[in-house]
Amino acid sequence: MSTAHHPVGGKAPAASRVDVDKEFMTTLAKGLAVLASFGEMRQAMTLSEAAEVTGLSRAAARRVLLTLAELGYVAQDGRRFSLAPRILELGFAYLTTQSWIDRAEPLMKELSHSLQESCSAAILQGTEIVYVARMPAPHRIMSTTIAVGTRLPAFFTSLGRIQLGFLNDVVLSQAIEGLDLKAYTPQTIVDRAALHRRVLADREQGYSLVDEELEKGLRSLAVPIVTRSGVNVAAINLSAHSSRASGGELRERFLPELREVAHQISRSLP
Repeated sequence: MSTAHHPVGGKAPAASRVDVDKEFMTTLAKGLAVLASFGEMRQAMTLSEAAEVTGLSRAAARRVLLTLAELGYVAQDGRRFSLAPRILELGFAYLTTQSWIDRAEPLMKELSHSLQESCSAAILQGTEIVYVARMPAPHRIMSTTIAVGTRLPAFFTSLGRIQLGFLNDVVLSQAIEGLDLKAYTPQTIVDRAALHRRVLADREQGYSLVDEELEKGLRSLAVPIVTRSGVNVAAINLSAHSSRASGGELRERFLPELREVAHQISRSLP
């Protein structure tokens, strides 16, 4: 598998640090930080809570939230603020620019129905993956609902681990050193050196198999989606409960079909 530099942890290649600082819009950064602070665990926040989470002053958080409310991206109910439906426009605008997703979805649906297991696609964003397409199987295999937009830790998911192999070695090492390692299950790899070796091994073999590391009973197999020049765009996976498919079955029966679908998607990329 060829490796390519990924923007995670990278620096601006052309402009000097001084030039970048001059162009940096602090107010916009504050607004995005506030938007990003909302999530499943923080569906609504007060001004003080938003300020604490983002590290902004209470006055700055107030200006940001009131501006976002005026623009329709957050809703205010008394002292509490929450995301408004208009925020979906930002996410869907991204999805509409990703033509490969339209190509991938029918292929993923066919694969999911054929193997009776869930098939998903995700992109790498920092040390997390973000789901951009999802074809669930009739079986519910995870305690947490997975949908487009869901984020999970990249190092402990097959969708993330196979894409992490495309980072250059320096960026990958920095990402591992910056992890707050915790055991999600007894099988979770929490040793940094072992985790690094696993990513490199997955890079070499061209697929990632994560066996009950994120959730007990969950096995998943992922392969990358790459451009013709070998640049990683995303990854697709198949997930199965351990009672329905062994690791060997995932490799022998699922991997060839998953690779074929990835190849068809990749062929549509420039």
